[in-house]
Amino acid sequence: MKCIRSRIIGHGHYAPKKVLTNDDMAKMVETSDEWITTRTGIKARCVVEDEFTSDLSAKAAKMAIENAGLTPEDIDVVVLATVTPDNTTPATAIKVSTMLDTKTGTPAFDISAACSGFVYALTMADNMIRLGQVKTALVIGAETLSKITDWTDRNTCVLFGDGAGALVLQAVDGVGDASDEGILSTTIYSDGSHYDTLRTTGGVSTTQNAGFVMMDGKEVFKYAINALAQGAEEAMHKAGITTQDIDWLLPHQANIRIIEGVGKKMELPEEKVIVNIAKHGNTSAASIPLALSEKMTDGTIKKGDMVVLTAMGAGFTWGGVVVRI
Repeated sequence: MKCIRSRIIGHGHYAPKKVLTNDDMAKMVETSDEWITTRTGIKARCVVEDEFTSDLSAKAAKMAIENAGLTPEDIDVVVLATVTPDNTTPATAIKVSTMLDTKTGTPAFDISAACSGFVYALTMADNMIRLGQVKTALVIGAETLSKITDWTDRNTCVLFGDGAGALVLQAVDGVGDASDEGILSTTIYSDGSHYDTLRTTGGVSTTQNAGFVMMDGKEVFKYAINALAQGAEEAMHKAGITTQDIDWLLPHQANIRIIEGVGKKMELPEEKVIVNIAKHGNTSAASIPLALSEKMTDGTIKKGDMVVLTAMGAGFTWGGVVVRI
């Protein structure tokens, strides 16, 4: 049955120039390169100096729009996933839209779903395209987590980094099965009973400040592998594909042990699981688009490849996306 699909026609990414290695972290808190690497897979992370989330977003978005062969005036909606907006209000997406010089009236909004934010944002943009509300969507995941990191807490400060990734989606006709190009399915979930397991210590309505990230690492780890696998497998089921059809699994880059655990649970060989956590750390909503754009840029992920995206974050939120590049 004929249908509309959201095809990826452009991709972009950006990371701040300042890099903190594990050796740098060892000078700040009681830790070591060996301790961080073996437990997380992280070797370094990029952090902002004089940039905001809007700056990172705009740079990734400009690359994506140029990669798509379009101009900002071709963009019909801007969706930005972030938990580190420039201001509480207005939405950072509106600022980015203006920085890009999109046409006046272009709708723009933020989505806050923590590390699942980009999966949520893709879902919203895909829905708008399939409903015929827009033809071309700019979807961004961007974070400046260094702004809400307690640099004296060795359990959390070694994990997080800053960065951004972006995709341009455009409507294309499909036949309605797994042979189509573009987004084939999306799934999103939440479970608020874990609200306090991974959160910030502050907020506008509670403490009138942003606070810092705090986490019960063991509880997050226990939940994450099953949630990430479920998000992927439910999306695969909706798309009508199996693990044999997957070229790449791209999970949220939270922890190498979690990433490896998801691959094993889904019975995928290691060489089919995308990993870039070593140089970026956990960049929350930016992690999936950042990794996807990097791997599309270097030719690892090629046109026609079947890619499964899956994420899980604070809330808890989680979900998956199946896309044929």
